[in-house]
Amino acid sequence: MDTQTCIQTRRSHRTFTEEAVTHQEIEKIVALAAYAPSWKNTQISRYIAIEDKAVREEIVERFCLPGSNNPAIIRSCPVLIAQTFIKNRCGYERDGSLTTDRGEGWQYYDCGIAAQTFCLAAHDLGLATVIMGVFDRKGLQEYLDIPQDQELMALIALGRPADDPAAPRRKDVETLLSYR
Repeated sequence: MDTQTCIQTRRSHRTFTEEAVTHQEIEKIVALAAYAPSWKNTQISRYIAIEDKAVREEIVERFCLPGSNNPAIIRSCPVLIAQTFIKNRCGYERDGSLTTDRGEGWQYYDCGIAAQTFCLAAHDLGLATVIMGVFDRKGLQEYLDIPQDQELMALIALGRPADDPAAPRRKDVETLLSYR
């Protein structure tokens, strides 16, 4: 699939088939996501593939916030990816000082780039994803035993698409772009 088609056809999927995602597929996606640009090539994103249905159910019961669609999504996907990042690297100089007034904000920016690259790589392989952020992050981070030098950033549901959502309307270029 060419890049433009991949970008234009990638959707957030919220329902998945029961067909498993292979370790080979997951590893290929992560290998491709490693090419996401990052602050001074720090490559801070890490991934935990949660395949165990009982663990995913525990996440639904204990860590999904009320009112979100996350429980149904997590129950539907065969693999839940927990994206973490190595703390205190993005936006910092080697001496520990912050490079810009964005402070630690660069780590979130880099995680977003990596998550989107992950999702585009999955789409290119015929898989579906949706990035989720509405959950008890601190509680889930403790439950997953995330190392102290890392922080949980997002959850990404991964599987084979059970639906074919239409593209939402997009803003036109005139709205999005200005010249000075």
